[in-house]
Amino acid sequence: MAGTTPRFAVALYSVSATSVALGALLWARDRNTTTHKVYRDYLAADTYSSSDWRIWTPEVPEDRLGLYLIVAGVLLALITRFVLTRRG
Repeated sequence: MAGTTPRFAVALYSVSATSVALGALLWARDRNTTTHKVYRDYLAADTYSSSDWRIWTPEVPEDRLGLYLIVAGVLLALITRFVLTRRG
């Protein structure tokens, strides 16, 4: 079974790639629009909850949310790669 990638790694790489793709789309869309949109405008539930954490505030602009998704996706891919090299 050498040379095959485990199923969990394929799933994690897929989630990572999806996160990076969505983050890049959000970041690019915010860079190409003249009016700045905020994440709160898309989810009504965010207007009812408040948070002291700046990263989770409903006032997060799309470009910052996009960057967070890109970083999360890259970190997930790196962690998955690290786990695979440690196992193999």
